[in-house]
Amino acid sequence: MLRTWIEIDASAAKENYRTFRSILTKGAARGGGTRHPELWSVVKSNAYGHGIYDFARLMDGCGVDGFCVDSVVEGLSLRREGIRKPILVLGQTLASRYAEAARNDITVTVSNSEALRAMLRVGRTSRAPEFHVKIDTGMHRQGFYPEEIGGVARELRGSVRSRFRGVYTHFASAKDLNYPTYTDRQLKNFKTALAIFEQAGFRSLIRHAAATGGALISPDYHWDAVRVGIGLYGLWPSKELEVQLGDAIRLRPVLSWRTVVGEVKRLRKGDYIGYDLTERAPKDMTMAVLPIGYWHGFPRALSSSAEVLVGGRRTRVLGRVSMDMVAVAVPPATRTGAVVTIIGRDGREEIAAAEQAARAGTIHYEFLTRLNPLMERIIMR
Repeated sequence: MLRTWIEIDASAAKENYRTFRSILTKGAARGGGTRHPELWSVVKSNAYGHGIYDFARLMDGCGVDGFCVDSVVEGLSLRREGIRKPILVLGQTLASRYAEAARNDITVTVSNSEALRAMLRVGRTSRAPEFHVKIDTGMHRQGFYPEEIGGVARELRGSVRSRFRGVYTHFASAKDLNYPTYTDRQLKNFKTALAIFEQAGFRSLIRHAAATGGALISPDYHWDAVRVGIGLYGLWPSKELEVQLGDAIRLRPVLSWRTVVGEVKRLRKGDYIGYDLTERAPKDMTMAVLPIGYWHGFPRALSSSAEVLVGGRRTRVLGRVSMDMVAVAVPPATRTGAVVTIIGRDGREEIAAAEQAARAGTIHYEFLTRLNPLMERIIMR
C-alpha cells in the first residue's frame, strides 16, 4: 500500500532507553550520589527524522523523565498528543509565545538579555512560563557568558523569580574519550556560573550539561539531567566514541528506510541514464526505477555513488538522483514491487545512516532530519 516508508523498531528503542538508564544509574553510584540523573529524550526536528509523535509516545511508555524540543510549536503538538511529562524548549522562543507556553506547562529557554527583559515584562503583567537560563561556556552559540551571570541573577530577583527553574549549557566537542580538555574547560565555566547563582540565593535549580556524548563519556557531566538525542535512536554521536565504547555499550539503530521497485527496464551498452547524461551503461544491464528522490530526503549528492539493498545485495545508484525518482542497477530477475532498503538491514547486509551520509558529504544527524515528514512512519513491534 506504500511506495516508501520509514520503519521504527520499538524493541531497539526500548533497549537503547535501558542502556542509557543503566549508564546514568552506574554513573551516580560511582560518584557516590544517591539521586540518579533524569533522562530527557530529545525529540526536536521530528525526532531526528524518526517521527516526533510516535517516538515520543515510545519513550513516554519506556519511562523517560521529560522531553526536549526546538520550539513551543513542537511542545504544543506533543501536548495535543497526550504527552504530560515536562517539556523543555531548547531553541529561541518569541515573547509572544510566553503566555501560551505557560498555559500548556511548557518550559522555555532564556539565553540573551532581550529574552530576559521580555520575560520580566510578561512576569509583571501575566503568568510567565517556567524557564531555564542557558550559559555559553564555550560553544559560542546560544547563552549568557559566565561573566554576565551576576547581572542576570540581579534581574531575576523580581517577579519571575519563582518561574526560574534551571540552568544549563551545551558541550561543543564531547565526542572523544581521549580529548576531554575543551569539555572540561566548559564544565569549569559552568560551575563558575552555577556558583554565582547559588550566591545570589538560587539553590534549587535543575542543572544539566550533557547530551549523548557527555552522557557516554563521564558521570562528571551528568548533573541533575542529561539530554539524550542521537543515542536513543541507536546511533553514536561520533565515530571515535563508537570505536572507544562500542565493545562495552550496544546501541541499536531504530530507523530503517525502505521503498519498492516501481519499474524495471533493460539498458543497452552505451545508453545514457537520467538528467544531464552524466552516466552511460557500461554493458547490457537491468535497471530499476525507485519512486523516491531528493524530495523524500535522498540527496542529489548521492548521484552515481550511493548503494541500496535489493534482495539483500548491494547495488549502485545510476546517474542523477531526481526529485522523485532514483535509478539503480539490479539483477535481471528483479520484479516490480520488490522491497529496496535505503537505510537498514536486509539479510546479512546493512547500510547505516552514517554510510549514506558520508557518501553525501554530510553527517547522519543531517541525513536523518531531512527525511520527509510526510513519509509514513510505521512502528515495528
